[in-house]
This record gives sequence, C-alpha cells and structure tokens, in this order.
Amino acid sequence: MAFSGKVALITGGSKGIGRSVAEQLVAQGGKVAINYSSDSTAADEVVSSLGADNVLAIKADAGSMSGVNSMVEQTVAKFGKIDILVPNAGSMPLANLESLTEELFDKVYALNVKGPLFLAKAAVPHMPSGSHIIFISTSLCHSSTVMPIHLAYCSTKGAIEQMTRILSKDLAPKGIVVNAVAPGPTATELFMRGKPDAMVEAIKKQSPFNRLGAPDEIAEAIVYLSGTKWVAGQTLRCNGSMV
Repeated sequence: MAFSGKVALITGGSKGIGRSVAEQLVAQGGKVAINYSSDSTAADEVVSSLGADNVLAIKADAGSMSGVNSMVEQTVAKFGKIDILVPNAGSMPLANLESLTEELFDKVYALNVKGPLFLAKAAVPHMPSGSHIIFISTSLCHSSTVMPIHLAYCSTKGAIEQMTRILSKDLAPKGIVVNAVAPGPTATELFMRGKPDAMVEAIKKQSPFNRLGAPDEIAEAIVYLSGTKWVAGQTLRCNGSMV
C-alpha cells in the first residue's frame, strides 16, 4: 500500500492512461480525483469500480482557468490536499503549417499547455512537501520520423518538457518533485479512433516489440514517478524502444 494516505488529481482520468493511473494508485491505497470533459458514463464506471470513498469524478474543461480552479477546489474539499498531480488531459490535432489555423492553435495550446501549467499553479499551495507532479509529453518530440502534421501537437509537448525542467528547479525548495512521461503509440480509445487496421499495423512495426504500448504500461511509469525522491526534472520515454 505504497500510496496509503496519498491523494492524486488526474485530468482526463476516466479513460485510457489516466484511468489506468487511477486504478493503480487506488490499488496501492491512494485516493484519486479524476477529471473528465463530457463522458460522464466512463467517469461513473471508474467511481463504481474503485469505490466512491476512493474516487471523486469532476466534470471540467481542463484547458480553462475556471475548470482548473474548480478541479483543485473540489479535490481539496473532499480529500484535504493534493499529493500527486497528473495533468493528463490533452488533444492531438493533425495539421501542417499550411492547414494550421489560429483557432486550432489556440485550442490545442489551451488544453495541452495553459491548462497543465495553471493547474500546477493552482494545486501547489495544497501540495505538501514530498508531493509529485507528472506532466505528459510524447515520444514524437524525440522521433526522427515525426510528420509535418504533428507541428502543433509536438510544439505543445516541447513546451511541456521545458516546463518540467524549469518547474523542477522552481518547486524543489517546496519539496515538490516534477517529472514528465513521454509515451509512444499506446492502444487507447483516442489513439485508435479513425485509424484503419493497416495504419495501426504499420505503426506497430516501428517498434522492435512489434506492438503498441498498453495504457497500464504507461501508467506504471507515471506511478513510479509518483513515488520517486531523487529522479527530478526528467522526461521518461515509454515507447518500447521505438525512440
């Protein structure tokens, strides 16, 4: 029960990687607040599965200041503090320079960059010494085969990795450890949506393991970084040797 008495706030926590993190933390004694944007059915399933005493589901826009503040306030009201912060919610629009619009740029930066940064700002006053923040990047930031359509997405995750480095130094005097995880292709509902089988098979072949990652495998890395004391300011790539 390594996380007994610990409280985590996970955005995008009702599905995929976020849900796996919630399941693993609760299995080890933790309490979790999971944020979702619209699908209450999935969030209700997590609460039902893990227990209402262990899980708080919060509907909020993780890319807005009102949503960020609401998530922190509700988590603290129920559990009293935040020990682990996982700003997992994000979007992955596909657009090269020609097709990129200002509207798309603003939308993806709000959810992928502004939301995580200001969520950390709102949460830190409620995070005791020994707490952890784990941001989410992508292994595409380090891949030589990245495509032009990943322009906006990778630029947001590049910002996340720099935030990780700087906030690690900024928050260390408070006893807060900051790291990031950079997944490779992972078999989540969001990743699989709209991809034909042939494309998925081609992506699998980019890994020497000839498969996609599983949400629980990425979650294992996030949970590890939720307990580390001396690994700080790092981006851990979880991609099955793809990058």
